[in-house]
Amino acid sequence: MRIVTLLAIAAWMPGGCSPQDTAQGNRGAGDNAAAPADAPASARGLAWDLQSSGEGVALALLSADRAAAIRLFCPAGQSQLLVNVPTFRPIGSEERLSFGSGSEAIALVADTRGDAQRGGVSGTGQVPDNLAAIVSGPISASYGAQSSGPHAAPPANLARAFAAACSDDAPGTDPGQPGQPEPGQPTPQPASACRTQEGKPVPPNRIRAVGTEPFWGARIDGRCVTYSHPDDQDGTRVWTQFAGTASSGTWRGALGGAPFVLRTRPQPGCSDGMSDNRYPIAVTLTVGGEQRTGCALPL
Repeated sequence: MRIVTLLAIAAWMPGGCSPQDTAQGNRGAGDNAAAPADAPASARGLAWDLQSSGEGVALALLSADRAAAIRLFCPAGQSQLLVNVPTFRPIGSEERLSFGSGSEAIALVADTRGDAQRGGVSGTGQVPDNLAAIVSGPISASYGAQSSGPHAAPPANLARAFAAACSDDAPGTDPGQPGQPEPGQPTPQPASACRTQEGKPVPPNRIRAVGTEPFWGARIDGRCVTYSHPDDQDGTRVWTQFAGTASSGTWRGALGGAPFVLRTRPQPGCSDGMSDNRYPIAVTLTVGGEQRTGCALPL
């Protein structure tokens, strides 16, 4: 794997492409050509979303049908960044995919055969030191004559959470970075992203669920579900799409490449089957291809 090369040339940006290059570029990535680049993503039919599972964390710009215009992904525990643009066409002689915001740009190594798993073309490299600065502004990618963006900057809380998850360093440690807090100001908490979905606030939904046969547990905060079991007692956070209410809702995501779906419904007197405790909420959980049942209590 080649090491990420930091670039400091503004000429890389898609704005420097010729009209012919632009025409050949990624005009189908989901942006409305009539909308300015700095317009809110929602105004162009797109919304940034933060997604996570035991495999890693992703920051994706999604259309209404959940198709990604561009997706940034950091595999868990690998200090690697992957940038995928599904509409890019692979070029047999082009192995560099450039990605960045303004003068903050990096070069990633692209497979000239394309990305068979995700579609389009992906570039990979080490997580750059300036990732927080890149995701704090409008994001672009280019590959040969093809370009995607500039896309409107992700919401600040999602950008901070993604950068923090990709790096061992806490967000906000370098006050000189754009989008970082001023000296003396409290450090933003990435967990706030659990209360945001497609740019809109999500209720706290703070409940604790338990189940038996087999034993499992879940703590819910907004749209985040921390799922635990005897082999993972600390739990793994799953970023989900939430709908409904805390007592009658659905949290839908993925864990280990398989569907993860947790549903709640009111059921006074719900029993966990192991104790005399009674709970006001019943829970069903689909995980690892299995369906489990349990009960829940508001926190």
